Amino acid sequence: MKVVKSLLLGTAATLIAVGGAQAADLPVKAKAVEYVKVCSLYGAGFYYMPGTDTCIKLGGYLRADAVLGGTGDYGFNNSTSSVNGGSNNRVTNYYYSRARFDFNVDTRTATEYGVVRTYADMVFTYDTSNVTGSGPSTISPSAPALGLYHAFIQFAGFTFGRTVSIFDAPWQSYPAGGPDTIPGGSNHTNGVNQAAYTADFGQGITASIALQEETTASNGQSNLWNVSSGTAAQFVTGVYGANSWGGTRSPDILGAVRVDQAWGLAQLSVAAHDLHAAYYGLTETSGHPSDKWGWAVQGSLSIKNIPTGAGDVINLQAVYTDGATRYNFQSLFPQSFFMFSGSGTGAYQSTGFAGIADGVFGTTTGIDTVKTWGLRGGYTHNWSPNWASAVYGGYAQLKYGNTGKALICTNFAAIAVAGSTCNPDFNFGVIGVNTVWTPVKNLAFTADLSWSRLDQKYSGAIASPGIATAAKPAAVYELKDQNSVSMLLRAQRNF
Repeated sequence: MKVVKSLLLGTAATLIAVGGAQAADLPVKAKAVEYVKVCSLYGAGFYYMPGTDTCIKLGGYLRADAVLGGTGDYGFNNSTSSVNGGSNNRVTNYYYSRARFDFNVDTRTATEYGVVRTYADMVFTYDTSNVTGSGPSTISPSAPALGLYHAFIQFAGFTFGRTVSIFDAPWQSYPAGGPDTIPGGSNHTNGVNQAAYTADFGQGITASIALQEETTASNGQSNLWNVSSGTAAQFVTGVYGANSWGGTRSPDILGAVRVDQAWGLAQLSVAAHDLHAAYYGLTETSGHPSDKWGWAVQGSLSIKNIPTGAGDVINLQAVYTDGATRYNFQSLFPQSFFMFSGSGTGAYQSTGFAGIADGVFGTTTGIDTVKTWGLRGGYTHNWSPNWASAVYGGYAQLKYGNTGKALICTNFAAIAVAGSTCNPDFNFGVIGVNTVWTPVKNLAFTADLSWSRLDQKYSGAIASPGIATAAKPAAVYELKDQNSVSMLLRAQRNF
């Protein structure tokens, strides 16, 4: 019995000792939580990513737009093969709406070589459907769309990826707000793939060089027309032949010098643009024109702290191009379009159309480059911290060379009414005003009204074969300048 009792007592003592050891091993308190810390190195909104020395900032905006009288993005009332803003009949949209969410991510890490930065800007958009013909079957359904405007890495002065062009002015094609279709300078607000280097000389003086991928219709390439295949049905829509670009050969080569100081900004930009056509005909044996280099030069000026009020600013720029038309009639400007208005003299209606190109060629000819010049500017005045108004404008001229003009006018002869004259040159102008109300920080309501005018150089009348997508019949139309008025109403919340 004594043996059993001794065993039980010994066992109990052992359990107590073990339990005491386990209790002693428990932490006195829970491990401290690692909270997100503010990163003050790069401005407001940055935080350290937990467990790293990388700072991150999340931002963006949510926007709701209504465009009255325009087409697609806020622009003038024009028509193309897929849009009927300028048809001025029952298949024309009187309004257009859009909801958009923009989300951007900015990261920065300090290294012994300087700051390593990455930036991405993603856009989610839902647009109004568009009527493209005279029946319900031709209504394009509304659908969400995803865009990637910026995605780049910056390190030691280099930029690799997609972002705005070093050629552009900081305000892109919006010197004081306004529509997406202001000519008079370059615009890559939706980004362009590139490799660039910027040298900083201090006191706001920088110089940049870049290679840019301008080989898509939405960026640096305008039309390169082979007019030998042009038809009358195309001609009346501003399309003067087959858009006959060949494969990629060279990126655009750009340079820019900028002075950015308290008084404002001054910038000079230059670009070289390779015109590489496909073949004269359908096969290699038909031959092809030789490559030709186009070029563009642009000057930009911004004046701040002007006497009219705190925060007021004047933005101005001017551009000249030869074979690089997109640096004037920029990435958001339609590259061929047509417009209609009321009855013409002795005609069914009046019409105006315009075709934009980098160059023109025909069978056995070389590329004849297209020359343009343009101006745009704007003035913004702040009435108070909550109210601001602006006026803006843009004007540009496009001229075809003698060879290109002769080739285009050969096709015009097929639709010309006796006494008509052919001249595919044109001028285009925009003026507008806007007011922005900011009732609270980062919430803005905008009303923007603009007037656009196509000053086309054709005269007389044409016997049009009709345009099915615009529900326009075959008839005689007077060639006449065209006007457009449109308004943007916008609510936007930045974060």
